[in-house]
Amino acid sequence: MSTRRLTTTSYAVLSLLAIQPWAVYDLAKLIRRSLHYFWPRAESNLYAEPKRLVEAGYAEAREEWTGERKRSVYSITESGRKAIGEWLATPSTGQRLESEPHLRLLFANYGTKNDLLAVIGRIEADADEVIEHYSALGREYARGAGLFPERIHVNALVATLSIEQARAAAHWARWARAQVSGWTSTTEPDVEWAAETMLRSAEPPDRD
Repeated sequence: MSTRRLTTTSYAVLSLLAIQPWAVYDLAKLIRRSLHYFWPRAESNLYAEPKRLVEAGYAEAREEWTGERKRSVYSITESGRKAIGEWLATPSTGQRLESEPHLRLLFANYGTKNDLLAVIGRIEADADEVIEHYSALGREYARGAGLFPERIHVNALVATLSIEQARAAAHWARWARAQVSGWTSTTEPDVEWAAETMLRSAEPPDRD
C-alpha cells in the first residue's frame, strides 16, 4: 500500500468515486462538466489519480469489457469513504485565484489600449460561459434530467456561488470597458480616478 499523501485533487476524484464507480474516461468527462470551472487540472493527472488511489487502498479496480475493448472501472473502498469524511472535517485552505487575465490587467500599462480591451473582453466571455454552463445544468434539473438528483442541494450551492461570481465579473467587465474606452493610452496614470475607484469599491454594499 502506498504511503503517498493525498492531494486535494485526490480527494476530489475520491469523492466522485463515492457517487458511483467510474471508468477513467467517464470520470474525466464528468470532471470537465463539474470541477473544471473551479478546480482545473491537467487531464493526464486525472487519468493517473485513480491508480494512485488504488495503490493507497482508497479505491479498487475491476476489469470489464465493452465490446472488444477492455477497461478498468474504479470504485471507492470503505477506507476511501473514511478518508473523505476525515478530509471534510479538516479546515480548508484559503481560496486561490489563478488567472492569466488578472496578470495581463496588472501589467497592461506595457501594452496597448486594444490589448487591454481584449483581455477585458476575455474576462466577460469567460463569465458568460460560466453563467450559461450552470444555467444549462439548472434547466436539466428543472425538467428532471439532471445527473444525481440526490445531490441537487449541494450542486445548487456550488452553481449559485459560481454564477454570482461570474455575474460580478461580467458586470465589472462592462464597467471596465466603458472606463478604458475613454482612455487615450494605457501609459497615462490618473491617481485621483484610481484612488477614488478603489475606495468606492471597498465601501460596504447598501443593506435594506
